[in-house]
Amino acid sequence: MKKLLALLLLAGVTYRVAAQTKPTVIPLYDGKIPNEVPGPDQEKREVNQDKVEIVSLVRTPTLSVYLPAKGKANGTAVVICPGGGYWILASGHEGADVARKFAEQGVTAFVLKYRLPDPAITSQPEITPLQDAQRALYLVRKRAKEWNVNPQRVGILGFSAGGHLASTAGTHFNQSQIQNPENLSLRPDFMVLIYPVISSDPTIWHQGSFERLLGKGASKGKLQAYSNEQQVTAQTPPTFLVHASDDELVPVQNSIVFYQALRQHKIPGELHVYQGGGHGFGMINPTTKDLWFERCVNWLASNKLMTK
Repeated sequence: MKKLLALLLLAGVTYRVAAQTKPTVIPLYDGKIPNEVPGPDQEKREVNQDKVEIVSLVRTPTLSVYLPAKGKANGTAVVICPGGGYWILASGHEGADVARKFAEQGVTAFVLKYRLPDPAITSQPEITPLQDAQRALYLVRKRAKEWNVNPQRVGILGFSAGGHLASTAGTHFNQSQIQNPENLSLRPDFMVLIYPVISSDPTIWHQGSFERLLGKGASKGKLQAYSNEQQVTAQTPPTFLVHASDDELVPVQNSIVFYQALRQHKIPGELHVYQGGGHGFGMINPTTKDLWFERCVNWLASNKLMTK
C-alpha cells in the first residue's frame, strides 16, 4: 500500500512538472480583431511530407506562452515568429521547439501565431503581420509583472519570412499599427534573425515573400519601405543573425546587408554564417556540430540582455 501511495505521489509530481512545459494559449486581441474580413474559420494545422508542422489560413491570432520552471525566470522575454513565406507558419521547429529551449534557459518565450497577408482574412494585408507582432510586444510588456518579465528586456526572433516580420518590428516601431492607450514601447530590445528575408533588392530577395506581403507589381517606394536593411537607424535594436552560405531560397546576402547596415549605424550585432545548411533548418543545422542557439545565449548574456 505504501509503495502504491508513493507511486501515485510520484506520478502527481511528474504530471505537475510536465504540465509546466505545456504552453498557455491566449488570444492576441480582446474582442474584435483589427481589419478582420468576415468569413469561416478554415485554419489548418498539419504535418507535411518533410515532417514539418505547419499552420495555414490563420484568422484568429494567438500567443502561446512558455514559462520557465518556477524560480528560474531571469526576466528576459522573446516573441517568436515562425517562417513560411508569409504563406504558412512553420509552427513546430521554428516555433514551439525554440520556445521550449528558451524556457529551459529561464527566458519567458511567446510563439506568435500571426495572421498572414491574405485579402480573404484581412482588409489590410500589408500591415497585418506587423500589427500582430506589435500587439504581441505590447501584451508582453503590459503583463510583464504577471509573467516575471523585465519590460526592458523583451526581444523578438524570427525565421525566414518570420525574420522579415521580426526585422520589420525592429525597424518600424515608431509607427504604431495598434491601439496603445498606455503608450508602451513597441520597440523590441533585441532581435534574433535566423536565415531572414530582409531585402527587396531583386538580385538577392525572396520574391514570393514580398509579393505575398505587398502584392505583385508593388511600387518601388513600397518595396523600399519594407526592405529592412534600408530602414536601420541609430535606434535599431541590437541584433543576432544566422545564415548558411548555401541557402538557395533566401540568399545569405540578406543577413550580410542587414549586418552591414547595423555596423554603419554602430548598432551592436553578431553575424554567424555557416558553410552549409541550406534553408529552414530551424534550431539544428545538420551540417555542423555547432549550435547557433548556444551562441545566441552567449551573445544575449554578453550584451546584458539576459543572465545565464
